[in-house]
Amino acid sequence: MKAYIFPGQGAQFSGMGLDLYENSPEAQHLFEDANEILGFNITDIMFEGTAEALKETKVTQPAIFLHSVILAKTLGENFKPDMVAGHSLGEFSALVANGALTFEDGLRLVSQRAIAMQKACEIQPSTMAAVLGLEDALVEKICADTEGIVVAANYNCPGQLVISGEIDAINKACENMKEAGARRALVLPVGGAFHSPMMEPAREELAAAIENTTFSKPNCPIYQNVTANAVINEAEIKANLISQLTAPVRWTQSVEQMIKDGATLFTEVGPGKVLQGLVKKINRAAETTSATIESAS
Repeated sequence: MKAYIFPGQGAQFSGMGLDLYENSPEAQHLFEDANEILGFNITDIMFEGTAEALKETKVTQPAIFLHSVILAKTLGENFKPDMVAGHSLGEFSALVANGALTFEDGLRLVSQRAIAMQKACEIQPSTMAAVLGLEDALVEKICADTEGIVVAANYNCPGQLVISGEIDAINKACENMKEAGARRALVLPVGGAFHSPMMEPAREELAAAIENTTFSKPNCPIYQNVTANAVINEAEIKANLISQLTAPVRWTQSVEQMIKDGATLFTEVGPGKVLQGLVKKINRAAETTSATIESAS
């Protein structure tokens, strides 16, 4: 069974999507639509912008979404997913790819999500840190025992967990992780505490936008971050999408469940190869590949 997986923030690079724009009239049309929907020329930043310009949240999230979704659309007949999943932001790309959301609605929601998250980050300084080489349960225990807001945010693969929360609590938790034997506990250069209770203002803002958006019955299940289970019911998809901003990304558990449900090939659709690397760390026997515009022709 074919699983298609969609990356999240951090996969962006200067020049992203230019090959799609130059080689596919459909891609060109979708990119131009995107400029109109967003009210600024995101294509200029994606194709020619600096890494710095691409790092701005209101640009990064739509840029990765556009690269992933437009690439999926150029695959044409070759794009026949049995199941999909996306890492954090990638969940929106996955929902367009499986027909639950239209391209336009997906892009609007991603743009609103980015702006809402940016605002939440400005309310109170917060951050995230990567913890390597500890069992999930021990990381969770140290977070629970640390004063202040600090939670497990991204279960990326066994032995690689990202924690999220208040700056002081994260710094303290990192010290405690190292004392407990973590190979590394490193604060990440991110704008705020994503997938933690500190994103509550953004969750409330996005909830209203999601509730007002029409979702269709998807043509294959999505394994959502919040539950790590196959979901096909539109109301359930919406509820999980709303919870996603303040809940952890259960990527390890999602991939394990997809394999249990019959996934044999994982195709990463979008910039970079981060998810393929994580899939291999979760299950060495899993076959992984990248979707390319060449595979569309």
